[in-house]
Amino acid sequence: MSQLFWRQRTWIVRACSWEEALTPTPSHWPQSPLSPLMCPTRGNVTVIEARQLVGLNMDPMVCVEIGEDKKYTSMKESTNCPYYNEYFVFDFHVPPDVMFDKILKISVSRHIKLLIGTLVGTFKLDVGTIYSQPEHQFYHKWALLSDPDDITAGCKGYVKCDVAVVAKGDTIKTPHKANESDEDDIEGNLLLPEGVPAERQWARYYLKIYRAEGLPRMNTSIMANVKKAFIGENKDLVDPYVQVLFAGQKGKTSIQKSCYEPIWNEQIVFTEMFPPLCRRMKIQIRDSDKVNDVAIGTHFLDLRKISNDGDKGFLPTLGPAWVNMYGSTRTYTLMDEYQELNEGLGEGVSFRARLLISLGVEILDPSSPDITSSTEVQLEGVPNISEVEEFFLFGSFLEATMVDRKIGDKPINFEVTIGYYGNEIDGVVQPKTKGKKGDGDEEETELIHNDSEEELEDDGDLTSVATTPPMKPVITDRNYFHLPYFERKPCIYIKSWWQDQRRRLYNANIIDNTADKLEDGLNDVQEIIKTEKTYPERRLRGVLEDSNSSSQFLSLANKDQNQSGRTKLDRERLKLCLAEVESIGQQAKAMRSQVKKSTVRDKIKLAQNFLTKLRFLAVEPQHSVPDVFIWMISNGKRIAYARVPSKDILFSSTDEERGKDCGKVKTIFLRKGFGPAGWTVQSKIEIYLWLGLNKQRKDYLSGLPNGFEENRLSKGPGLPMSPPISLTYMMTEQLYFIFKKFHMYQARSLFAADSTGLSDPFARVFFSTQSQVTEVLAETLCPTWDQLLVFENVELFGEASELRDDPPIIVIEIYDQDTVGKADFMGRTFAKPIVKMADEHYGPPRFPPQLEYYQIYRGNCTAGEMLAAFELLQIGPNGKADLPPIDGPTDMDRGPILPVPLGIRPVLSKYRIEVLFWGLRDLKRVNLAQVDRPRVDIECAGKGVQSALIPNYKKNPNFSTLVKWFEVDLPENELLHPPLNIRVVDCRAFGRYTLVGSNAVTSLRKFIYRGANKQANNYSTTGINYSHIDDDKDGKGKKKKRKKGDEMEEEELDESMLDWWSKYFASIETLTEKKRPAVDSVERKKPKLDELKVQNSFLVVHDDTGGSVILKKRIKFKSIYIFVCSVFSNKVYAKELESEFDNFEDWLHSFNLFRGKGGDDDDQNVTDEDRVVGKFKGSLCMYKVSDDMSRDMSFDSNMGMFQNIPHNDPINILVRIYVIRATDLHPADINGKADPYIAIRLGKTEIKDKENYISKQLNPLFGKSFDVEVTFPMDSTLTVSIYDWDLVGTDDLIGETKLDLENRFYSKHRATCGVACNYAIHGYNVWRDPMKPTHILAKLCKDGKLDGPHYGPGGRVKVENRVFMAPTEIEDENDEHLALTVLNHWAEIPRVGCKLVPEHVETRPLLHPDKPGIEQGRIEMWVDMFPKDMTAPGPALDISPRKPKKFELRVIVWNTDEVVLEDDDIFTGEKSSDIFVRGWLKGQQEDKQDTDVHYHSITGEGNFNWRFVYPFDYLMAEEKIVISKKESMFAWDETEYKIPARLNLQVWDADHFSADDFLGAIELDLNRFPRGAKTAKQCTIEMVTNEAEMPMVSIFKQKRIKGWWPFVARNEEDEFELTGKVEAELHLLTGEEAEKSPAGEGRNEPEPLEKPNRPDTSLLWFLTPFKAIKHLVCTQYKWLAIKIVTALLLLAMLALFLYSMPGYMVKKMLGA
Repeated sequence: MSQLFWRQRTWIVRACSWEEALTPTPSHWPQSPLSPLMCPTRGNVTVIEARQLVGLNMDPMVCVEIGEDKKYTSMKESTNCPYYNEYFVFDFHVPPDVMFDKILKISVSRHIKLLIGTLVGTFKLDVGTIYSQPEHQFYHKWALLSDPDDITAGCKGYVKCDVAVVAKGDTIKTPHKANESDEDDIEGNLLLPEGVPAERQWARYYLKIYRAEGLPRMNTSIMANVKKAFIGENKDLVDPYVQVLFAGQKGKTSIQKSCYEPIWNEQIVFTEMFPPLCRRMKIQIRDSDKVNDVAIGTHFLDLRKISNDGDKGFLPTLGPAWVNMYGSTRTYTLMDEYQELNEGLGEGVSFRARLLISLGVEILDPSSPDITSSTEVQLEGVPNISEVEEFFLFGSFLEATMVDRKIGDKPINFEVTIGYYGNEIDGVVQPKTKGKKGDGDEEETELIHNDSEEELEDDGDLTSVATTPPMKPVITDRNYFHLPYFERKPCIYIKSWWQDQRRRLYNANIIDNTADKLEDGLNDVQEIIKTEKTYPERRLRGVLEDSNSSSQFLSLANKDQNQSGRTKLDRERLKLCLAEVESIGQQAKAMRSQVKKSTVRDKIKLAQNFLTKLRFLAVEPQHSVPDVFIWMISNGKRIAYARVPSKDILFSSTDEERGKDCGKVKTIFLRKGFGPAGWTVQSKIEIYLWLGLNKQRKDYLSGLPNGFEENRLSKGPGLPMSPPISLTYMMTEQLYFIFKKFHMYQARSLFAADSTGLSDPFARVFFSTQSQVTEVLAETLCPTWDQLLVFENVELFGEASELRDDPPIIVIEIYDQDTVGKADFMGRTFAKPIVKMADEHYGPPRFPPQLEYYQIYRGNCTAGEMLAAFELLQIGPNGKADLPPIDGPTDMDRGPILPVPLGIRPVLSKYRIEVLFWGLRDLKRVNLAQVDRPRVDIECAGKGVQSALIPNYKKNPNFSTLVKWFEVDLPENELLHPPLNIRVVDCRAFGRYTLVGSNAVTSLRKFIYRGANKQANNYSTTGINYSHIDDDKDGKGKKKKRKKGDEMEEEELDESMLDWWSKYFASIETLTEKKRPAVDSVERKKPKLDELKVQNSFLVVHDDTGGSVILKKRIKFKSIYIFVCSVFSNKVYAKELESEFDNFEDWLHSFNLFRGKGGDDDDQNVTDEDRVVGKFKGSLCMYKVSDDMSRDMSFDSNMGMFQNIPHNDPINILVRIYVIRATDLHPADINGKADPYIAIRLGKTEIKDKENYISKQLNPLFGKSFDVEVTFPMDSTLTVSIYDWDLVGTDDLIGETKLDLENRFYSKHRATCGVACNYAIHGYNVWRDPMKPTHILAKLCKDGKLDGPHYGPGGRVKVENRVFMAPTEIEDENDEHLALTVLNHWAEIPRVGCKLVPEHVETRPLLHPDKPGIEQGRIEMWVDMFPKDMTAPGPALDISPRKPKKFELRVIVWNTDEVVLEDDDIFTGEKSSDIFVRGWLKGQQEDKQDTDVHYHSITGEGNFNWRFVYPFDYLMAEEKIVISKKESMFAWDETEYKIPARLNLQVWDADHFSADDFLGAIELDLNRFPRGAKTAKQCTIEMVTNEAEMPMVSIFKQKRIKGWWPFVARNEEDEFELTGKVEAELHLLTGEEAEKSPAGEGRNEPEPLEKPNRPDTSLLWFLTPFKAIKHLVCTQYKWLAIKIVTALLLLAMLALFLYSMPGYMVKKMLGA
């Protein structure tokens, strides 16, 4: 007797893309148990330049580092703003999570001679942040450098770079690099994600690590026994420590020797900017080992989840809280093959440990003195965490089916664990015991906490039962077994002790419930849209109304506010969740009123954002109760597992807080956690689980279906009752006999399981312990079984209402039948039947059930869809008489097989399918033999048609008969149409057929002929439509011939000076302006728009047809830029032309033919490319036969719906390939560069332009055109490759791109030669097509059976009742201009109109066969095609790269003033400087020139009259100096560099014996620098610090400029200070002018400068002693000298007094 209990939720594993890896995963899609797949990933970094680097006259070098991989730029001499433009590529082959955690570090160091100098500053960012940006890149952004060792210093400079991360299948859309000078606003273009403030502060991150517990054994017990024998002590077998990685820094705790319960009480401090640009902190418990430390468990702390950047936000904070770590099984093995699970990769399959941590962040005041980096500090005190509660987990296994046959012969039991409780077979290490030993080796354990002396409860001696008794499986069918749990259902129960943090889980459950409802609702809406049912907007309004549950969340979440153990994060997260849920509710309410039929899709996207936000909020960063693991054990060996989040089964008396699976029977699929077969299901179990506090235990059985009786272990009288060890079903009145009907109709896009590329599929359906199979259909990927499977007398137990609302689950598996060996698994899907109880009527709306598509999964990948319907019918008291009869069309050939009944099978109509057989292309060999006589077989719904045989594939691969048709019965509902199968077979000798390849067209909707659109027909007959196209709109405003009276500026460029490159750069400028609409370069570089209107000198218009920029009237500006921007331009496509024109499949489609087995999981996408064995070219058209088809007179019945298509006879074509340039090529040489050249392959023609390779370039400019004559259809695939030239050995392929020329040639979009926006007979804009616009228009009108064209007076042209008007002032070829106007607007023509391919340049990705899906660079090119039977085209356009123009810059340094005085005179102490000026052009440091020295300047004034002469090559359009030089003495050839034109001037103090002292510098961008001041007094530091406000000049326009400019340097406070002023004159001459009027360097001939009038220093040596004495006496010792002189005078007076006193006294005494 079999029975079944129904489930609440089923888990399905699905594929997770890179984008999903960055977004929170919905909780009910568990991640794959497999270790993540290795993904090829590439990091591209272009270091363009650096600015404002701190330091004087440095030689900077940039180091770019991703993970452990480092790359360096070259070193630039004597500059604070070096220009590099160097491109680096980092290749990785790691799982996405590992890639996202890698840190990109950009650091600048200054070099002193040959030694690596000091670090200037660094910038750090994790790869995940880059990948989450739009287009996965930062383009032309400035990285702000800071020094982590000196956080008080502030900004250390900026590095401008492009950063991109490319995964497989990504395409990077890089804006065109038109002008490097567009992003000068550094502050507005910082390399920061959106929302991160430009001013970031330093912060300290304090991670406190308290203790861990539950650690597994990490050494073998053999060694432990040896130690015990010798030493006599039994040590714990693990030596743990904690390692933390954050933002490229690493911190560790001390090692706790031999300790399962280590206590650290330590903290690790990181100093990093805030907010950090690194999302995650990696915390890892590791086991210290003498040989190799291994990870025990890993936890990632996502800073976004523990902080909030909103207005009422909070800094990252956590805990003190436990975090649970999961990984491989706890069994110790010497070589753990699943070790990467412990490293945090993939879903853990077992509990490993838990760690008590807390995190705090403190924003630092830069002025505080004590700044430390990663350090460890001892902590005091242990945090106060909440009290421990006793939890009770109960589970009952109601059914175990689908047990894999490989393990069916041994007894099987199940083990349930929660944390480290319940684990019996891994030699588990238990923490301090609580309770007594029970039966077996089980010990009851508890968490270490502050007060562990708790009283035991009454049933404290209760023994946990964590495993079911072993049982031998019973056979179900030849693939699966089941366990005979019939009446007796085994139970498990576990007691465990954890902190009572249920509130966190409750809040998560409330939010998850809201998110589940929203997700289910949105899925409903999308299903309505997909199945084209009516009123999706009504359902969406209902969904949005239901999503407003903020009030309910508020009332529940605030219930127990005063709960002990609440952390700061708990309180802050509660506020955040309340605010977010309320905000989502309000937005949803506001959105409801805006939902209309037209806006449904947009509103769904917004609602998806709500869902993502809710899922993000539901993830609780502070863990509480660990997850539950269910393991299937066979013969003591772990086989398969399932992981159940503890919150899903957590009990609460409030419905909203209760886990969605608590107290419910759920279906769980156990799968292998690892290895290549990780996706195979090992068993399907129906299990009832309940988790709650022990005191809530009275409710634990309340969710079981009625009728179970408990079987308990008797413990003797007076002892408490234990939970049941098994349940017996007693209530037979709840037994239902069910009659089950499965309607298996068809499947499509199945997995290719055979080497032919096809399969022999059959479906196996499992229900309860029964299974049935469909018939096997041979060689198809789209089987139509049309079969009814009936399960009779299935017995089900339970409540009728529950059974109706939540029926049991059905598992359908698809297999491939093999003649030898067992069937191969192809995929699996799940379904729920529609239930009809005996008292219900079998009729609408629920019955009969509708066919639905079910997605089939194969591991993580989708593997097709199945169309089926399932119903459960209760057998009433009258038996089967009450059930609907099993009727349907009888099929004598199929014997006992029942077809799907009429009410369920779709209503069929007769359709005619017409097939256009054009040809076969690129067929590969089959079984080493070439395909010679292929044929195409088309089959749909059992009917089909065969093409004509191609007699000789090599000679002509096209079919002789173009159109064939067949009629077939197809469903009325287009969504249910079966696929159409295309098979190509090779007809060989003796009537043998070999399958070459096949393709299944799953959707025929685009091939359905809808009949003529009535409105479109009326459109052309409602009268004449006038299209007035003015000259601005249409690009017709041609350059008019100037009258003689018009004055011309003498420096204006002549049109003859314009070339194709002028047009190209104008196009790129147009493109970049479209990409950056905020920056208007026309406004920025020219007078304001209102000035333009006043002067009316020219008008710049972007034309929507070809992106033209049109010149009108005369030019009054001298700028070349203006002139270049005023030329006609191409359309530049940033991607392939095919993507713009729907692959040119307007009438001719290409179907890839596949052969060989499909790939699994990681390599599925890879092998799809490899499985392609050729292409079938053709088309399909289907329509209902009953349709009243209107036929016009010229209808060719042989061609059916394919009228007016060209013949497919061979045709000779001249193909002209233009290759402009390649960008961002993958480096091919050790030096990080490549030597690229072009290779062209078309048919048998192969051209290798090897001799014109470009040395050491990753962005080469080719400017080449190639002509190849070919014959379609034999040679229709063009391959353009870029190879790397090597001196020795073979050249390496960098990348290639393939173009299908045939589809282009025959397309209605006319891709043979792009239609220009303007017609010109000569000049740079010459018309390239051999057919003139009038001929093209006439042909299009003829082919489309249109009336016209009729050219009328006044610039009018009429086509099919539409009149186009264009200006007529042009005096020649008027009709051509008119015709071109119509061609540029051909899409507006009714019925036959379509957009014609404009004159263009396309950008194509380069791919490498060995690295599929990853771009190796891009190539800019276009292709013209000219039939040989028409007029020969003119010569190819000259697009060879422009040669740089020779210029000479003469800089005369006249004087300096206010130069800082650096020297002190030894004797005199006088401040002075021996001044000289040094100058060079950027990139030409070796050509430095110095003036002579002005000695002993005591005022800062210097007189020089010294001339510097700098010859240089310059590209006007790119505004770059071109330098060709050898990279090193060993280099084979010269490398070309393009560098901005910048003049560096420096002022120095000359020293005789020591190195000269640098005083100051100025760098002038020759295209845009401040106008010099007229006098030294007017020259201020503002000219450097406030450039934006200053009037700017360009030396290329002014030619000659004289003035004063300031010298600046940075002081100790890192601020600019004025260190001098220089009076200089800049004079720019062309090479020819310089030759005509040469000038000498310094003061030399020719044109010598006169000597400066300096103070005479010839008697300096003679005057010095006197000066020294004067200085000593008059300056330094002035007061001392006065005192000494006064004292000497007094002494002299005293001496005179003493000398004369005796004589004077004698005289007085004697009276003489």
